[in-house]
Amino acid sequence: MKIHEYQAKEILRAYGVRTPKGIPCFSEAEAEAAARQLGGEVWVVKAQIHAGGRGKGGGVKVVKSIADVKSASSSILGMQLITHQTGPEGQLVKRLLVEEGAQIDKELYVGMVVDRESQSVCLMASSEGGMDIEEVAVSAPEKIHKIFIDSQQGLDRKQAIELNEKIGIPHGSSEKGADLFEGLYQAFVDKDASLAEINPMILTKDGDILALDAKMNFDTNAVFRQPEILDMRDLDEEDPAEIQASKFDLSYISLDGDIGCLVNGAGLAMSTMDVIKLFGGEPANFLDVGGGATTEKVTEAFKIMLSNPNLRAILVNIFGGIMQCDVIAAGVVEAAKQVDLTVPLVVRMKGTNENLGKQILAESGLPIISSETMADAAQQVVEAARGDQ
Repeated sequence: MKIHEYQAKEILRAYGVRTPKGIPCFSEAEAEAAARQLGGEVWVVKAQIHAGGRGKGGGVKVVKSIADVKSASSSILGMQLITHQTGPEGQLVKRLLVEEGAQIDKELYVGMVVDRESQSVCLMASSEGGMDIEEVAVSAPEKIHKIFIDSQQGLDRKQAIELNEKIGIPHGSSEKGADLFEGLYQAFVDKDASLAEINPMILTKDGDILALDAKMNFDTNAVFRQPEILDMRDLDEEDPAEIQASKFDLSYISLDGDIGCLVNGAGLAMSTMDVIKLFGGEPANFLDVGGGATTEKVTEAFKIMLSNPNLRAILVNIFGGIMQCDVIAAGVVEAAKQVDLTVPLVVRMKGTNENLGKQILAESGLPIISSETMADAAQQVVEAARGDQ
């Protein structure tokens, strides 16, 4: 789960991380009022979307008058902001953050992720903060320094201060830098984050250390114990199909292809997508109905897939273990009748009550293409999507 920059900063401030003063806004009038409330002579008007690279896309503007605040907010609000993380379709901007200007002396980078290999939180920091940090990771990885944090001990203060020195924070500001690292780590752990990033973290001309930007993602499986984080969810930033799927406990992710996939089990779902691509097709989605699929869930899964205007065919690939094949088959038949299926449907099922499931499909009277193997199913659905069947 993702949240906006201003929300991430609100969390970090509660852990002692210093940020510029800012006010979230939803209109030009609110932006103008925010600038007046903040005072000063320089403001930054920032688009709030769940994607990085906003500055390069024109979603961040530094202005020096109230009139320019109004003009900048007018141009950013309602724009379809395109960045390297949104894809070519971009993301509609509905929120802004108006922030006081900062006297930047140096831009740095700090981030945290869970490192699976060491089974610990990895703190990464670099002297090369700013919009091109991804290029630094590729071209100069030696400039990114890492600390792997023992979950029992927490972040070691001495290590934090040494990390400051490695990224060029002067001795006089080293304690402030260590404070930021410790606050970021504690927020990461306490809030069940999967990613926390400050880019840039800045050293100001008077030696202060601030989070000029902030990004936090959270473990979706843990948000049940983080109600205040769940309240920050912005449904406007999420795929409507994925939102609908979550209401029925379906694991669904939209993709760019034209072949819908309905599978039980995440591993089988990924394998199904792989074999579709092997035969020249492109999956339209990842969809795992889980081990407790009901007719209602299968019907909703079909509805979600069929809401994709690019859909050309559907592959149902089921392994009957806990989930019995006849139950899925009955669900598929009922769903196909309810949604008035208009695209070719290929079904492959193996496992518990397999023969009974196949019988239900055969006696349904529906134009279902039955397959014995994953390879056959993938080849048939690719051909069907192309109009070869």
